[in-house]
Amino acid sequence: MIAYLERFVHENDAESNQDDDVSTISNALELKSTIDAAAAVSASKDFGGIYSVEPLAFLKPSSTEDVARLIRAASSSPNLTVAARGNGHSINGQAMADRGIVLDMRSLAIGSIHVGSAYADVSGGALWEEVLKRCLEFGLAPRSWTDYLSLTVGGTLSNGGVSGQAFRYGPQTSNVTELEVVNGKGETLICSESENPDLFFGSLGGLGQFGIITRARILLQPAPDMVRWIRLVYTEFEDFTRDSEFLVTRSENDSFDYVEGFVFSNNDNPLTGRPTVPLHPTQEFDPNLLPRCTGSVLYCLELALHYNNTDHPSTVDTAVTRQLARLGFVERLEFQVDLSYMEFLLRVKRAEEDAKANGMWDAPHPWLNLFVSKSDVAEFDRVVFKNLLKEGVGGPMLIYPLLRSKWDNRTSTVLPDGEIFYLVALLRFSPAYPKGPSVDKLIDQNKDIVNYCFAKGFDFKLYLPHYRTEKEWKRHFGNQWSRFVQRKLNFDPKAILAPGQKIFSRRINNIPQ
Repeated sequence: MIAYLERFVHENDAESNQDDDVSTISNALELKSTIDAAAAVSASKDFGGIYSVEPLAFLKPSSTEDVARLIRAASSSPNLTVAARGNGHSINGQAMADRGIVLDMRSLAIGSIHVGSAYADVSGGALWEEVLKRCLEFGLAPRSWTDYLSLTVGGTLSNGGVSGQAFRYGPQTSNVTELEVVNGKGETLICSESENPDLFFGSLGGLGQFGIITRARILLQPAPDMVRWIRLVYTEFEDFTRDSEFLVTRSENDSFDYVEGFVFSNNDNPLTGRPTVPLHPTQEFDPNLLPRCTGSVLYCLELALHYNNTDHPSTVDTAVTRQLARLGFVERLEFQVDLSYMEFLLRVKRAEEDAKANGMWDAPHPWLNLFVSKSDVAEFDRVVFKNLLKEGVGGPMLIYPLLRSKWDNRTSTVLPDGEIFYLVALLRFSPAYPKGPSVDKLIDQNKDIVNYCFAKGFDFKLYLPHYRTEKEWKRHFGNQWSRFVQRKLNFDPKAILAPGQKIFSRRINNIPQ
């Protein structure tokens, strides 16, 4: 088996037939699944559309044991690597494997969601949308989400998983009690806070470096029937941040159930301006309601209140009115709509359908996601939002506060210091400006933003990081770097897993300390 793997990865072996070789690999491993060399092209791309790296083959495992066998075989090879691919939504090639094996984790998702009274056991390859629909059959739902639900459970848990509920329940990594993980030695381990805890916490936010998550136990709660979805307009960043921080620090019964926000341009651009704020086609944004001195950039606070069909409409109205009375948004520039809980959570899916229809979905997406501390976010707004990006980025520019105390510092995710920090997400859709800057220029602009944050000494971290050198990764992890390296030594000593992250290089023997 290993002889075939070694021969297959030699670049100078021009005589070998790829289809024959991958078939031999599958047979030698006695896999119940298939290794699809023809589909390797699809695994060479991702949603970001920036990088293209073709793997050796694209494996569709049918079981956790298939995953384990492949990793054990790779461990005996001098240079073979393995990457887990969920639904292909990485931005910078994080789920790619140059001349390695890419695992299609979606193939493990069939019939893989089992719902209990307080938790659901789900495959790492299941989509959060699938988890939602299955749990709602029992009147239950996970506590913490991402905005876009066509992401795999294993993928978001390997990074963090944040949305407007994270201020209350923490990220998705704070809402899982048990994992099944195949580590870089090909060992399948059940882990939790009390069993194999270092692998458990290391895998959460671990960027796939210590193991592949094949199953997760997700905390559930009773699901509401309905949502009151609200958007409020602000002209001043200070007012926007004051109100958003006020809401995320209130008790559960004294705030909304979802708090997010975004920046938009004070113009009529349908993709980045005032038309992006109303929630229903019958609603209009009247610019005459804005103060005369309003600048070129505005802010929207986005909120949601859960309720049930048994709640009287006047009860919901009273609760919303009481909360809004405490906020300082522009008078009469508020937009509300009622929709089902499922419709609300799948709101981005409608945007996806529109983007696919006009070709934007398949274009490159040079996105940038950061965590910026409360102490530096006003300066970030002044330089980045009000100047560099005042005309927008061709897509949403999200910004909303999160609470550090809701994150477990035993996981691998690194955060800014201080209790309150902000998620900043620049979700660029490059076709928005057909005559605008090239993708390379947009990437350079992202680098300029990051470099500015470093130069000013901002307390920030990249979310979904994509550094390329050890020096950059050390800076990213800071005083957690030694723990991260030790976990790599413990669980993937030959650096087989997740090569697309560019953190460690594949080694024949164990990586050095």
